[in-house]
Amino acid sequence: MAASALFILDLKGKPLISRNYKGDVGLGEIEHFMGVLLQREEEGTLTPVLTYGHVHFLWIKHANLYLVATTKKNGNASLVFSFLYKVVEVFCEYFKELEEESIRDNFVIVYELLDELMDFGFPQTTDSKILQEYITQEGNKLDTGKSRVPTTVTNAVSWRSEGIRYKKNEVFIDVIEAVNLLVSANGSVVLSEVVGTIKLKVFLSGMPELRLGLNDRVLFELTGRECRGGGLGPVPPTPSLLSPLLPSRGKNKSVELEDVKFHQCVRLSRFDNDRTISFIPPDGDFELMSYRLHTQVKPLIWIESIIEKFSHSRVEIMVKAKGQFKKQSVANGVEISVPVPSDADSPKFKTTVGSARYLPERNVVIWSIKSFPGGEEHLMRAHFGLPSVEKEEEEGRPPIAVRFEIPYFTVSGIRCAPQVRYMKIIEKSGYQALPWVRYITQSGDYQIRTS
Repeated sequence: MAASALFILDLKGKPLISRNYKGDVGLGEIEHFMGVLLQREEEGTLTPVLTYGHVHFLWIKHANLYLVATTKKNGNASLVFSFLYKVVEVFCEYFKELEEESIRDNFVIVYELLDELMDFGFPQTTDSKILQEYITQEGNKLDTGKSRVPTTVTNAVSWRSEGIRYKKNEVFIDVIEAVNLLVSANGSVVLSEVVGTIKLKVFLSGMPELRLGLNDRVLFELTGRECRGGGLGPVPPTPSLLSPLLPSRGKNKSVELEDVKFHQCVRLSRFDNDRTISFIPPDGDFELMSYRLHTQVKPLIWIESIIEKFSHSRVEIMVKAKGQFKKQSVANGVEISVPVPSDADSPKFKTTVGSARYLPERNVVIWSIKSFPGGEEHLMRAHFGLPSVEKEEEEGRPPIAVRFEIPYFTVSGIRCAPQVRYMKIIEKSGYQALPWVRYITQSGDYQIRTS
């Protein structure tokens, strides 16, 4: 059982809009929500599920709104929260930004969406692309004798419409990996993991079936192949905008993916049986899957820093950055955030590349480098004045944070990482379609401690 009713409240707890799906929880029960929330917040015991009497409130906060589902049953809480976040996603697709004003300006559409998103407490049609086919922001004009609701809603494949046609059939695959890294002051890696997503942009006619193969370790074990062996190898990233995804011979590197999450289009039973990712894709952009990979990653951009603070006088900072990835690759949009004392002033900078700027509201120096090739080293020196009165309390020194993006590169250049081995496209008309793949590595939570 999912939700009995859904409420959207402002920050004061006043209902902006509501939809009662089952009728077993009175709409007046929502008046108790804000009181319980504030009380639990003061006590430091705030939880995602709050209870008043026999009514349970499952809630999330987005911008200046609370989305609250109510129920009296011992239902599936994870399903309710997934639904609430899906509601936010759908509303953002419609209104660009979901906030109190967008709800007030679109009452009619919001009610229509709430009626389609859930039926008698159970999630129904939650794909925004399908909803936009018959619920438009211009209003839903009824035509006598004709149904505006597409048959897709009642089909087994509810995320894709029939009759889609393209002159040129293509699929673009983006493998995006974010590196989370924490390095201690002595240079040892404290935390290292890769969080990845595989996103598709689909321009295919008809109702095609796609089969995607990754270098998943379980698949290699099922097929009796070793981590390094013959057969179909990963398609190597090349320094072009996109690489055609074609079978190639080479070494295989398998990886063990964790926390794998798929789009609803993926046939989970097929994946459980033989690790094949088989699906009929939605049209256009969508996220096929996400995963986590716990692996020891060598820091792609290594940072060394010397911060000297002279009492009553000045602070001098020297930061050296080195690209520890292959020379053929280039990191773009590099930003190195260096913390400085909160009472610093009169900044002066000198850099071997890029530019530096002081952000006093954040107490950091941002060193920006537009293009940083692998194997290169660069320096940044900063000089700040300090007030004549020394602060009595000792300030903690936050870590240095780094942001970057390396296109056409995977962490597999350093360690085994997921790579697309093949993509098969099957459609009854037999047309030819070409898949393209692009790899991008970027920084996630990437920090280097200085003390």
